Amino acid sequence: MGGRIQSVTITFAIILVLLGTACDAQLSSTFYDTTCPNALSTIRTTIRTAVSKERRMAASLVRLHFHDCFVQGCDASILLDDSPPTIVSEKGALPNNNSVRGFEVIDQAKAAVEKVCPGVVSCADIVAVAARDASFAVGGPSWVVKLGRRDSTTASIALANSDLPLASDDLNTLISRFSNKGFSAKEMVTLSGAHTIGQARCVTFRNRIYGNTSDIDAGFASTRQRGCPSLINNDNNKKLSPLDLVTPNSFDNNYFKNLIQKKGLLQSDQVLFSGGSTDSFVSEYSKNPTTFKSDFAAAMIKMGDISPLTGSAGIIRKICSAIN
Repeated sequence: MGGRIQSVTITFAIILVLLGTACDAQLSSTFYDTTCPNALSTIRTTIRTAVSKERRMAASLVRLHFHDCFVQGCDASILLDDSPPTIVSEKGALPNNNSVRGFEVIDQAKAAVEKVCPGVVSCADIVAVAARDASFAVGGPSWVVKLGRRDSTTASIALANSDLPLASDDLNTLISRFSNKGFSAKEMVTLSGAHTIGQARCVTFRNRIYGNTSDIDAGFASTRQRGCPSLINNDNNKKLSPLDLVTPNSFDNNYFKNLIQKKGLLQSDQVLFSGGSTDSFVSEYSKNPTTFKSDFAAAMIKMGDISPLTGSAGIIRKICSAIN
C-alpha cells in the first residue's frame, strides 16, 4: 500500500513538473520569428531614437517594465488609461503618479510594429524588449528577452499601491516586497542598481537631505539641497536630481560606490548599505562592475517571467493604453 501511495505521489509530482515546464515553454525568445520576424529590430530602432533624444528615457523604460511586472505580472496593465467603470489606471497609484513615464515611446514602438505585422506583438512584450534595448543603449547589459506575453484586460491601482516599493522604504520592507515576487535580497540589491541612471523628484528625497542623519554625507546633502528647496510646494516637489551625480547617464556601478560613501539619494537606496544584511552585496558590486551587469541581466530575465499571460489568456491590444 505504501509503495502504491509513493508511486502515485511521484507520478503527481512529475505531472506538476511537466505542467510547469509547458507553461514556461510558452515564453520563448523565438516566439515572433515566423509571425513577425522584424519585430525586435523595429522596436530597437524606436528605443534607440528615443534614448538618443533624451538619455533619461533609458531609466524610465527600465522602470516602466519593473512597475508593470510587479503589479499583476508582466501584462502591460500599467499602460492602461482610466476607463470607467471597469478600469482605474495604475498610473494614478502613489509610486507611479507624476513619476512613471515612457508611455509615448511604447506607443511609438507599438505603432511601428503594427505597420509591419498588425495584431501580432503584445504591448507587454514591447515593454520587456524596450527595457533591454534601453539598458544597452546607455552602456548597460543586454539579455535575451523571452517573448509570448499577452496583454491584460484589467489593471489594479490597489496592487500598485501595495506592492511597489517606495523611496521611504526601510530594508526589511524592501526585502519583503521583492521576496513576495520571488526575488532574493541579493537580487533586490541587483535590481536597485538600475538607479545608476535616471532622476528622482525632490519630494522623494527632501526628508533625507534635510534630516541631518548619520547615514548621509554632509557635503552631499548640502549639494543636493541646492536643487531641492526645503519649501514644500508643487513646483519644488517636481524638481529633478540625478540618482547618480557622478555618471548620471551611464549604466555602471557608481551607484554602489555612492552608497558606500553615504551618498545614496533615496532613503531606499542608502538602506542597502547601512550596517545590515545587504552591505556585502553592495561592496561586491562596487568592486566588480562586470559581476553587477551580469547579475542585473539575469535578474531582469527573471523579472520578465513574473506571472505572464500566455496562450489564450489576455489579448493583443491594438493600442497599448486601451482595450480595443
